[in-house]
Amino acid sequence: MQMKAIYTIALLTVSNIFMTFAWYGHLKLKEMSRFQLLPLAAVIFLSWGIALFEYSFQVPANRIGFAGNGGPFNLWQLKVIQEALSITVFTFFTLLVFKNETLRINHLIGFVFLILAVYFIFKK
Repeated sequence: MQMKAIYTIALLTVSNIFMTFAWYGHLKLKEMSRFQLLPLAAVIFLSWGIALFEYSFQVPANRIGFAGNGGPFNLWQLKVIQEALSITVFTFFTLLVFKNETLRINHLIGFVFLILAVYFIFKK
């Protein structure tokens, strides 16, 4: 695998970690006393602040990885890589942070279909 592909996947992984915290982390913060009373607008701005870091990794990943810029991936491939990484990061985040959530067989079946999507998107 060429270095641009590795950089792209690494940057997309970091981006998805920030994205997951921006989108779902505030649900856990609500359990902490100092965050319980935050109004929705404050939570939105907090999430935007986290999302800024997400974009700081997402945009370079797409620029490095895009075939039109000399990278190894077309737009379809970039998107499906991002989605596969997103669900992977989300799964680890959910199991580690939200202990009351259960990974079920239907979730695993859905993941298999996502893996199949990656396969078909990359098939020449």
